[in-house]
Amino acid sequence: MGLGLSSDKNGMKLEYKIYEHDFIRAGEASSNIKKMLTQLGIDSSIIRRVAIATYEAEINVVIHSHGGNMKVLVSSDSVEILVEDEGPGIDDIELAMKKGFSTATSKVREMGFGAGMGLPNMKRVSDEFFIESEKGVSTVLKMIINIE
Repeated sequence: MGLGLSSDKNGMKLEYKIYEHDFIRAGEASSNIKKMLTQLGIDSSIIRRVAIATYEAEINVVIHSHGGNMKVLVSSDSVEILVEDEGPGIDDIELAMKKGFSTATSKVREMGFGAGMGLPNMKRVSDEFFIESEKGVSTVLKMIINIE
């Protein structure tokens, strides 16, 4: 899990590399983001929503893809989360958005993951939620959580 941190007039940017099947470090990016938001004095209810969104996205990349990146932009009015993975894409986004639907392997389920709540939870905690997927190429998620 690589960390990149930068800041400019548009806000603070965080960037993480997420690796396929890296269950040892799964959750590190979301934990680091949560710590950073706490240090910035962001309201705890916003931090909770961001932590859920980033954790679910991170775990999905670890479980279902060949790795990817998570970028987070913290500005004065929102936290924008962009996650892009490397293949295999989602066959049916509408079906994947249904609570309880999962394509996780039995091995992943035995580890306690793959309950089919990742995408629904991400959408639930986001003020804006976008998903695009191209079979065999990638899935891109964009989530925006407003800071009120």
